[in-house]
Amino acid sequence: MSEGVRGSSGPKPCEACRQEEIYEEPQSILNSNEAFPDNAAGREIASLPAKCFNGGCSWTGCIKEYEAQHEGKCEYERVPCEACQVLILRSEKERHNERECEERTLNCKYCKVSFNFKQIKAHDDICQKFPMQCKDCGKKKIPREKFLDHSRSCAKSKTACPFSEVGCKAVIDNGKHSDHEQTSIMEHMRLILATSMVRLQRPEAPGPGDWQDDSGLGLYRAPEEGAAATVGGGTAVSGQTSGLDHKVTVLENIVCVLNREVERSSLTLEAFSRQHRLDQDKIENLSNKVRQLERTLTMRDLQLAETDQTLRELQFCTFDGVFVWKIADFSRRRQDAVAGRTPAMFSPAFYSSKYGYKMCLRLYLNGDGTGRGTHLSLFFVVMRGKCDALLKWPFSQKVTLMLLDQNNREHIIDAFRPDVSSTSFQRPISEMNIASGCPLFCPLAKLAGKSSYLRDDTIFIKAIVDLTGL
Repeated sequence: MSEGVRGSSGPKPCEACRQEEIYEEPQSILNSNEAFPDNAAGREIASLPAKCFNGGCSWTGCIKEYEAQHEGKCEYERVPCEACQVLILRSEKERHNERECEERTLNCKYCKVSFNFKQIKAHDDICQKFPMQCKDCGKKKIPREKFLDHSRSCAKSKTACPFSEVGCKAVIDNGKHSDHEQTSIMEHMRLILATSMVRLQRPEAPGPGDWQDDSGLGLYRAPEEGAAATVGGGTAVSGQTSGLDHKVTVLENIVCVLNREVERSSLTLEAFSRQHRLDQDKIENLSNKVRQLERTLTMRDLQLAETDQTLRELQFCTFDGVFVWKIADFSRRRQDAVAGRTPAMFSPAFYSSKYGYKMCLRLYLNGDGTGRGTHLSLFFVVMRGKCDALLKWPFSQKVTLMLLDQNNREHIIDAFRPDVSSTSFQRPISEMNIASGCPLFCPLAKLAGKSSYLRDDTIFIKAIVDLTGL
């Protein structure tokens, strides 16, 4: 007996042995129940070197790594598209599904209905949400389902006047038909009357005739003269009566048209009146809002002015009873004082302490009272403060006023103690008390020439309040 020849599908019997009838089925001495996998051989096989067989892929490694990490994941492997069955690279599958596949499904971006790619272009021609553009007014993105309504109401679209049948040749924008009908009532009436008169003045001969539909009015047309000569007297009377009835009908039609125009004019006038009343109400409401905004704006301006004044005060403010006042542009300011435009100027406020007396200085650059035209007049002013209720009144602290020598040699100094009986030093009931001080504080002659008190067109005045006893 010959041994079987091993093929791709397992051992095969020898054909010669079959023919000689000496073939016997092989009896294996192995027991399949006792067989077990050879792990050592498996590990040896798994560690054999391998490389990817897909064209363009450079992956290399062992068989174990190929099966675990690369098999079924290679970007260069050609796989069939689920929709069109075309073989494509795995790396291009997503792009193919989104952009190239002829069988891919897309949603219409206007109506959101799903279609096959081959049908989507044909769908655009009938999609009711597809955006269209009006050629008359240029408006874009009008859905196809609303385009017909837009064409009927488009203000730029032109149509013939409804009275074109009686001779009106006007072509009007859709939105201006009412204006045209209102402004052309008399013209339309003349056209209707002229058309009716032409038809009524057609020659009428006794005899039978035919009714003919002409521009919506039933008009009688007489038969030919030859036919009239062949009829009897009774027929002529009947034809004449029919002609009169026809005239009455035409006149009634004209009256109906006029009544409709009058009714339309009345409705339009009433609509205009209602709109006028609505417009008047809107104007009144808007006027009230404007007045309210003006009041609010005025209040804001006042608040801003107060805030600005507070900021200016805080910028130069002191809280120790000592204040130095820098006055720049002396020449210009003195000219304003001489001309009477600004005879006096006030300094920023200063305090004896944070919660103490509020004070300021008042300066006349061309003098005041006995010092007018010859001296600088300088006065001390007690102002109303936020903490006056906590202070001792009348004000009785010694006040020293100084014009500073900018060479620091000989300052001009004047000092006084308040007259406690004077209203100038009582608790203020207005923004500030009457000023009190020195009308002959400094002769103007000392500021002439190269004066040490006036440098760079600037002078400095200093006030010192004695805080003893506070």
